[in-house]
Amino acid sequence: MSKAVLIVDDDAAMCEMMAKGLARMGFPCEFRTSAREALAAMETGTFDVVVTDLNMRAMNGLELCARIVADRPDVPVVVITAFGSLETAIGAIRAGAYDFVPKPVDVETLALTVARAAEKRALREEVRRLRQALTETRRFDQMIGDSTPMRKLGALLSQIVDADASVLIMGESGTGKELVAAALHRMGPRKTAPFVAINCAAMPEPLLESELFGHARGAFTDARADRAGLFVQAEGGTLFLDEIGDMPLTMQAKLLRALQERKVRPVGGDREIAFDVRVIAATNRDLETAVAEQRFREDLYFRVNVIQVAVPPLRARGNDVLLLAQAFVEQFAARSAKKVTGIGTATAERLLSYQWPGNVRELQNAIERAVAVTQFAEIHVDDLPERIRDYHASHIVVAAEDPSELSTMEEVERRYIARVMQAVGGNKTLAARVLGLDRKTLYNKLAKHDGD
Repeated sequence: MSKAVLIVDDDAAMCEMMAKGLARMGFPCEFRTSAREALAAMETGTFDVVVTDLNMRAMNGLELCARIVADRPDVPVVVITAFGSLETAIGAIRAGAYDFVPKPVDVETLALTVARAAEKRALREEVRRLRQALTETRRFDQMIGDSTPMRKLGALLSQIVDADASVLIMGESGTGKELVAAALHRMGPRKTAPFVAINCAAMPEPLLESELFGHARGAFTDARADRAGLFVQAEGGTLFLDEIGDMPLTMQAKLLRALQERKVRPVGGDREIAFDVRVIAATNRDLETAVAEQRFREDLYFRVNVIQVAVPPLRARGNDVLLLAQAFVEQFAARSAKKVTGIGTATAERLLSYQWPGNVRELQNAIERAVAVTQFAEIHVDDLPERIRDYHASHIVVAAEDPSELSTMEEVERRYIARVMQAVGGNKTLAARVLGLDRKTLYNKLAKHDGD
């Protein structure tokens, strides 16, 4: 986008020379031959950069610079001077100038300086916009996002927050499934009762059973006293079963019975205990495929999947990446007491082009690292982890000048299916929907291509 420049010099010929030179390089210009005329022009016009001569009658360039910095701190000022001494440079910087250019003016040097000044202003505006957007795009319980998938997610959560039915949250690792579960709890009628979470993939079956249902004294070697399980600890509140798709089959049967009866029997106990909790489960697995392959009980799937919530991957959320990045910058800058205000434009482009296989968790870690290592007020590309700095998007090439380089239709299909499977994190059910195939057809194609 072209940046408008206001040139100020009491030598009209010099103004015309600079204006024509900058215009040839893509900068539309206006000029005024006095500081007062320039101040009047700024009240009615929109300029991205001001270029002013130092030595002018009535009000000199440093005085004009100080006025502009006081009244319009968002507009950078470049000072031109015939006196390229250190004292002059210090005076210009102290007056708030972005930079200074010595006479005789080299238009290319001036254009580079103006471009950098305009980029700095654009960055300031982007930081301001992101900060404002953070307050305007928090959808459900402060969840950040203005993309279509996040708008739909927020609308669905608002519809189901007061329901007591079981919820199954589907999504890739790092998308924030537990945050969604916690938000449903905080915004719902059970918010004053406990929110209790457990990772079903993080412990062996005997320990998982004891954690969920509790145990009686003497049930096993270390059971020195009765202990209430998480179903009882979450009484009146919400029990979050994370990574339920990794639960062993025998444990799935016990969980199903507890959910059906609304009672649990502690390990080694002789009586059942009733519970009243809302159950929210989450998984990054394709449970429909797991059911078809008899790795997950179909009856348990229907029991926990009364309401299904799909959390979109970060790569599907567009500019939400920048909103989240800005939020993380502010969070980690405050935590480390560093004056880091935002991200540079080149950094923003890199963040948007990256595919984020680790989703929001990966972005959070990347920004935490960047804030820790940066020496600037904005995050630069070099502050990002190497895998993000050096990332280049891969594309399937199906055209070439040399016919021998063209791929067969079968190869194109194989590579495209592989690309879709990668994009959906290996979820065969979702891949089949994207490809417009039924699951059986997709399985056959995958088996065929794997065997080739």
